Amino acid sequence: MKARYYAVLVGALGYFIDLFDVLLISIYRVQSLQELGLSEQEILTVGAYILNAQLIGLALGGLFFGFLGDRFGRETSLFLTILTYSLTTFLCGLVQDPWTYLVLRLI
Repeated sequence: MKARYYAVLVGALGYFIDLFDVLLISIYRVQSLQELGLSEQEILTVGAYILNAQLIGLALGGLFFGFLGDRFGRETSLFLTILTYSLTTFLCGLVQDPWTYLVLRLI
């Protein structure tokens, strides 16, 4: 496979996984916050903060990993982004309070 097709394929898969992660958190956000013992009002408030933090994290991560891509190479940067949000998504399954959840979604 030619190198440019490989790069496009890896980029597309990374983008797909990232969007899939955003979709999953939108679907399971309420249920996961209920399992943390939050009231309905807290779920609305904290859930909105979590979604906002996630979108801010996407923007800041794009800038940060874009800089790393310019500095160390796009492929290396792409694999680092996949590793970063894979680890933080895994850690979201272990949270015990909503603010840790928010910080992990930001990252």
